[in-house]
Amino acid sequence: MTVATTRPPVPAGAGVIGLGAMGGPIARHLAAAGIATVVTDLDATAVAAAAAHGAVPAADPAGVAAAAGVVIVAVATDEQLCDVLTGPRGVFTRARPGSVVLLSSSALPQTCRELAAAAPDGVDVLDAALTGGVRAAEAGRVTLLVGGDADALDAARPVLPPWTAAVHLLGGVGAGQVGKTVNNLVHWAQISALGQALELGRRLGGDVPALRRALQDSPTDSRTLREMDQMRFTWFEKDIANAEAMAAGTGADLSMARTALSFMRTFDITTAKRLLAGEDPGLYRRL
Repeated sequence: MTVATTRPPVPAGAGVIGLGAMGGPIARHLAAAGIATVVTDLDATAVAAAAAHGAVPAADPAGVAAAAGVVIVAVATDEQLCDVLTGPRGVFTRARPGSVVLLSSSALPQTCRELAAAAPDGVDVLDAALTGGVRAAEAGRVTLLVGGDADALDAARPVLPPWTAAVHLLGGVGAGQVGKTVNNLVHWAQISALGQALELGRRLGGDVPALRRALQDSPTDSRTLREMDQMRFTWFEKDIANAEAMAAGTGADLSMARTALSFMRTFDITTAKRLLAGEDPGLYRRL
């Protein structure tokens, strides 16, 4: 006979490790919602900004884990992610049974799986990739693409509403990062296609603002088309490098991603704004 088991209850409170463009707003939304929020970052200014909104500083990731039942990690690289969790002052040294750790960095699925396997007994690790960008984080409208145990995700859900708009469980640990990579490839390909198409329209004498309005009433409408001039064109190099690393050995064709990478190296936000205003953006002069 199989005996049903239940996970330990999640300790109270939330923690955020990494207070950059995404982690900083997440911490502020959590604290503003009245959730006990503990934070840490190497940047003392970022910690002070979170503390001004009601978060409590901790000396290191271990201090966050000791005080928070749901720990959100939003650092820049796989190496930082591993250090934050498994280092001598890392989350795993003091995480309590029932805790849930959300890996909200952009990381390789294998890194997430290895960290989940290294977690102490009673501690769940989910990869919880963020989509929607900085404006979504500032608005508390991030979409989470999650990989991992459904019960652990349910246990963490009470601290998600202040900073998320939607949560999708896509499979086991690593599936969230796969979902984010798919999202990112579409995102950069859309920007590249729109940039090239609108530049062609401009060179053929078209009114770019009018063309853009027309496209918004056509099957080509998208959030990217509507909000391109409000976006930050960052991380495309890392996103596409991650995609190529994940694709190795699968036989998948990433030629579109490589085209997008080449185009995005010529297309910054200033160039985009000039193009969308109908001005000469100076595209291709750097090729």
